[in-house]
Amino acid sequence: MGRLENMKSEYDNIPIPKELNARIQKEIEKSEKRLAQEKKVLRLRRRSGLRKAAAAAAAVCVVFTAALNTSTAFAEEAAQLPVIGTLARVLTFRTYESEKDGIGISVEVPTLDMIQTDTGIKVDEVNQEIYNLCRQYADEAVSRAEEYRKAFLDTGGTEEEWKAHNIQIQVGYEIKSQTDQYLSFIVRGTESWTTAYSEARYYNIDVNTGKMVTLEDLLGSDYIRIADESIGQQISSRQEAGEVFWSAEEGGFTGISENAKFYINENENPVIVFEKYEIAPGSSGEIEFEIGG
Repeated sequence: MGRLENMKSEYDNIPIPKELNARIQKEIEKSEKRLAQEKKVLRLRRRSGLRKAAAAAAAVCVVFTAALNTSTAFAEEAAQLPVIGTLARVLTFRTYESEKDGIGISVEVPTLDMIQTDTGIKVDEVNQEIYNLCRQYADEAVSRAEEYRKAFLDTGGTEEEWKAHNIQIQVGYEIKSQTDQYLSFIVRGTESWTTAYSEARYYNIDVNTGKMVTLEDLLGSDYIRIADESIGQQISSRQEAGEVFWSAEEGGFTGISENAKFYINENENPVIVFEKYEIAPGSSGEIEFEIGG
């Protein structure tokens, strides 16, 4: 059994929302039978050399099965997801929502699906990393919220006042671009009552080769200098327009690192992202710079 299957087995032990009723369960069983039939057809097609048709059929089957394993609303949306390139796509692995003691949590765990297996990407490891990130963040966020609730009540707050805080924890993902060349998405965790623990992980994939894309791939071997010059110029222009950035002495921008966070936009340009408070006051939120646009 592969890592992704182990992850799914572990996650299936989590209580499923009430929305997943008997009708959806029946649809899941139907989709599993359909999956087996589709796989049999795919094997026959591969033997006859029709690899392109087989990949497309596999994609439809995987999306349909995963979608029915979540909510009805997502099932309808996932059925309309476009095929991204020839090798890779992102789909929802599992979703759940719960509310206890005035703490709401919504988790949507994505999974990377590679139609071909000889891409060089260790898909199980990537999906295990994503799964661990989502689970760990959700667990730690709930613990932080519970500690906050206890302190609030211990210092004289009431249950009614606590519920008015509307504490929400969200773990999910956002697809930033899906072009003929690239698939770029972010896995993110946030808490409504604090920004100190927000976390984001960026994934950028060349869908034609199946390789993880780096800034060097996009900008060349001199990518650090190119990015630094572009960001420096953009900061100057934005400061002239009234935007506030910290100086280098105050802890502001001095250059990117080899591990700079970035995503790829629809123009297929890298967009370097700085976290809140990293190079500017918190009121600026996350700050982005498109390089080469």
